[in-house]
Amino acid sequence: MPTPNRREALALAALAGAPGGLVPPVSGAERRKTVVAAENEKPGTSDWQLTYVKFDAKAKYRQSLIEGYCTRTSVAAGEKIAFCVSTDPASAFTIDIYRLGYYGGTGGRLMKSIPGLAGRPQPVPVVGAKRLRECQWEPCATLEVPKDWFSGVYLAKLSATKHRYQSYCTFIVRDDRPADICFQCSTNTWQAYNKWPETHSLYDNDRPDKKPLVSGVRVSFDRPYAKYPQVTDNPLSLGSGEFLLFEFPFAYWLEQHGYDVTYCANEDVHNSLETVTRRKAFLSVGHDEYWSRRQYDNCLEAVRRGVNFGFFSGNSCCFVVPMLESGTKVPNRVIERVGRYGGIRPGEEPWMADLPEEAPNESALIGAQTVTPFNGSGDWTCTKPEHWIFAGTGMKKGDKIPGLVGWEFHGDPAKIAGLEVVAAGTTLTGGEAESHYEATIYSGPKGNTVFNASTIFWSQGLSAPPGHWLPYVHNGRPHGPDARVQGITANLLAKWTG
Repeated sequence: MPTPNRREALALAALAGAPGGLVPPVSGAERRKTVVAAENEKPGTSDWQLTYVKFDAKAKYRQSLIEGYCTRTSVAAGEKIAFCVSTDPASAFTIDIYRLGYYGGTGGRLMKSIPGLAGRPQPVPVVGAKRLRECQWEPCATLEVPKDWFSGVYLAKLSATKHRYQSYCTFIVRDDRPADICFQCSTNTWQAYNKWPETHSLYDNDRPDKKPLVSGVRVSFDRPYAKYPQVTDNPLSLGSGEFLLFEFPFAYWLEQHGYDVTYCANEDVHNSLETVTRRKAFLSVGHDEYWSRRQYDNCLEAVRRGVNFGFFSGNSCCFVVPMLESGTKVPNRVIERVGRYGGIRPGEEPWMADLPEEAPNESALIGAQTVTPFNGSGDWTCTKPEHWIFAGTGMKKGDKIPGLVGWEFHGDPAKIAGLEVVAAGTTLTGGEAESHYEATIYSGPKGNTVFNASTIFWSQGLSAPPGHWLPYVHNGRPHGPDARVQGITANLLAKWTG
């Protein structure tokens, strides 16, 4: 086993000395001296969290009292973004914009307040072709993103003055600097599951067979995010897509420890290969199900060029979605499921049909694929403790991290030369149907590596930020921060960024 370098030694020392086996907050001397660390030394606040929400009686995932969306998913400093907000009944409101990070454990930093805005009801769009609900709301405020705003995930908290209710709009600030780590937010998947205003996600259709995974349905980014409808019921994440649920614990942990990280959306990877190749490591985090074909091709080319990849996610790169223009000709504002990467597998037919676009099997990139049954929960079980990713964790063959696998995962490893299975086991659905997963790692052509954690829930083992709720699905749940998850992640990042 190779001798740990300085970063690895620091990570392992933290593991060894942490009470309860958890990595403690690092000291100023140990925290990496990065621009991310400097950003997180600025004053933080926990006031970014929502306090009061109230859902409509009929459209149970929607809060029409105050709701909104941003005109851009991703924006660079110096570019403009607008906020489109509806209040019903009419009410003045304030927008408070926060960048999410560590910030001394508070989780956010107030960047700007825009008070005294006049809110009014804005029209719910009619159902268009392919069940598309596409708002064309009048913007209430436009922001030129200041040049000194650091890359990250930003929440615009909307607070009405006529009543106490609140919600979020969310957007990503990206940059072009050659950071160590690129954190890709799973924005396509956030939108695919968005039911706003009632039953208008990619999983809702009018087919007689009621199959949920079909083509012929479109969703728009020009609408508010409704409450996330399954797996975890966190009403106070309203308007944030899936970021707070499945991605924020990873971002919070990275920024706590000063990793040099920058952020992007799925569409940024679709738009530019350099989004990935100008960084040392690329992270797919949480629930990353919907990829455009160009996004896949860019990522596969980045692996060939030597970028390290971490699929700290599950059900990743499962369905093909083209990035389509809006009704007003704005690019990348509409998606439609048109294909299954690798084609529909035996056993998937009860849920899938009419997915005509062909695409490579996702395992050629990830190292494994979404398997059937593709839902369930289980323990993450070590199979290769001698591998360097387990250095300092104390894990032995057969050791389990309880409940870490779920609710979707990867298995059936690809036939890639040198690919290794580092964890494997079984899962059970709520109906006790058995499935399986394999966590894998393989080497790229330039000494880089591609790691597949094989679970949507990996982030849950890294940290528990303010306001975070653990998911519960298929009669199981992860336990939250775990020293072994932290140690494995630290080992991977040390190798990738050292």
